[in-house]
Amino acid sequence: MAAAVFRWISESVPEILQISGLTLQSFFVFLAAFLLAYFLLKRPRNLPPYPAGRVPVLGHLLALGRAPHLKLAAWRRQYGDVFTVRMGMEDVVVLNGYTAVKDALVDRSELFASRPPNYLFDVAAGFGKDVVGARWGTEFKQKKKFATAALRNLGMKVGTGSFEENIRVEAKYLRDRIAEHKGEPIDIAHDVTVTVANVICSMAFGKRYDYEDETFRELSEAVVTVMYEVGAGQIISVFPLLRFVPGVNRASLRLSEQLAKIKHVLKEEIAHHRERLDRENPRDFLDFCLLELEQQEKVDGMTEENVMYMSVDFFVGGIDTTTNTLLWSLLYMTLNPDIQDKVQQELDAVVGESLPALSHRSQLPYVNSCLLEVMRIRSILPFAVPHATTEAVKVLEFDIPESTQVLMNLYSLHKDPAYWPDPDRFNPERFLDTEGNVINKPESFLPFSGGRRVCLGEQLARMELFLFFSTLLQSFTFKTPEGAPPPNADGVFGLSLAPHPFQLCAIPR
Repeated sequence: MAAAVFRWISESVPEILQISGLTLQSFFVFLAAFLLAYFLLKRPRNLPPYPAGRVPVLGHLLALGRAPHLKLAAWRRQYGDVFTVRMGMEDVVVLNGYTAVKDALVDRSELFASRPPNYLFDVAAGFGKDVVGARWGTEFKQKKKFATAALRNLGMKVGTGSFEENIRVEAKYLRDRIAEHKGEPIDIAHDVTVTVANVICSMAFGKRYDYEDETFRELSEAVVTVMYEVGAGQIISVFPLLRFVPGVNRASLRLSEQLAKIKHVLKEEIAHHRERLDRENPRDFLDFCLLELEQQEKVDGMTEENVMYMSVDFFVGGIDTTTNTLLWSLLYMTLNPDIQDKVQQELDAVVGESLPALSHRSQLPYVNSCLLEVMRIRSILPFAVPHATTEAVKVLEFDIPESTQVLMNLYSLHKDPAYWPDPDRFNPERFLDTEGNVINKPESFLPFSGGRRVCLGEQLARMELFLFFSTLLQSFTFKTPEGAPPPNADGVFGLSLAPHPFQLCAIPR
């Protein structure tokens, strides 16, 4: 058989060359180009359908535009809950709706628990040396288990030994700082960012910083910039060679510059912690990491680079998302003064003049429902962090190959009219049952993702949001400045969905 094929080629090639006028050299160049294009563009059999708008080389990048969460929502209405978008030369499967996303994130979590290559995200994550960006396997499981245990020991829990008091201290600092403006218009974003950053610093370094400390300000700003550039520079993640093209590579250069600032601070802190390490009484996250470096008991081959990038996870993942959720909550209070009034009435009746505490949480169902509705109406990470399949898997009637990138469209869960009637209306009562109790785990609601890749800092974030929000609403009434238009509630899409810059007046109560 092989001999017959070879004989056919040897007889046919001269004839093809004669008819087409090609030289033997140009024929082989053409053949190589054809084979390369075939293998690059070859579509796996039975993959979910492509939406319209795909173009050569770029795929659907242009069609997705600046608000991909809205475009994917439109495509879901047309193509169903499972479809494929082409990102450059790569197929990315998008799962939409509660049934498909829950099946992948929760019910069959291990089959979707890896991470795909993504250049800018990988740079920020040390190419898998952290926890969030690590590929699926034993090393990831060990690092996740270690980090979860360390954070729990440091107080990321409710009850005895909780980190609550540290958060309440920061809530008081934020309240006092806002009060200095005496109700004048302010952009509150910076103060909220440094407040949340101080919570992370307290847990990671065992200390808080003064708001005006230059190192602290640079660190806070660098973290926000890293998160933004990872999202803004997706063209480089799709085509990594563009990082060498001047002008196009701005996001890559900015990311590297700001990441270097974060790593510089972390290296100094690691050195200081090593000098004063109390092996019998670890005080913060870096202490726990340094002990593991010495003992090598829980994470095989753990290195100082692992410590640094796990700490980067802590800062980048813990500051931007919590900050933006809190900013959204204040924005929606200014847009809905009647709801703000109900929140304040409940706080006055339950908390009075004392500082809100986690012990009040069960007695403040309307406060909690407001925060849940904020997380629903403005999904901070609309697509979570990209997943990848760990083996070939079937979704509905489609076959998804191993190592395929998969986007979990959380935005589609939280805006699904089948579960959330009139989904664009801010309505906290969605999260209250007929007796006025909070519905904590409704269907089609996964703000912190789920399964094997659920957010490690979920408990800490929930504690922060409740204590910061309740303290601020107890102390101030938030209004749009006189004569100014209402704040824009559309959001700016990067890696996270952040509000447009806005000003408000915090009127002391």
